[in-house]
Amino acid sequence: MTKAYRSNLSWEQWELIEKEFPLPKAGGRPRRIAIYTVVNAILYVLCEGCTWRGLPGDFPAWSTVYGYFWRWSQDGTWLKIHDKLYQWTRVAAGREPSPSEAAVDSQSVETATMISQEVGYDAGKKIHGRKRHLSVD
Repeated sequence: MTKAYRSNLSWEQWELIEKEFPLPKAGGRPRRIAIYTVVNAILYVLCEGCTWRGLPGDFPAWSTVYGYFWRWSQDGTWLKIHDKLYQWTRVAAGREPSPSEAAVDSQSVETATMISQEVGYDAGKKIHGRKRHLSVD
């Protein structure tokens, strides 16, 4: 049993995303570790900014936690969870699940040409500098 950390998911939060994590592979060893504790360990690393080896001892072994994190990064599990939470957040705010349009804008910012080699020229505004972009829903 792990201690209660600020980064831990509540049971209600866990129930929202629990189904998105892959089931154990058929034919392998039975899973002996609770995925809930693995996810909480990953969130601890992300929130506290510690290294994988710096995980407190009441979480599973750091190599196990990192192994799950890496696998879920490769197979798209994190992306599925992100997309689902993103859509739920939009619906909770009274919006459509995905944006129907986006506004894109750019701005040229003048910089000194001798400061950096990464300076371009905006012929429309006739200035040397950088161009920054903004996209909003």
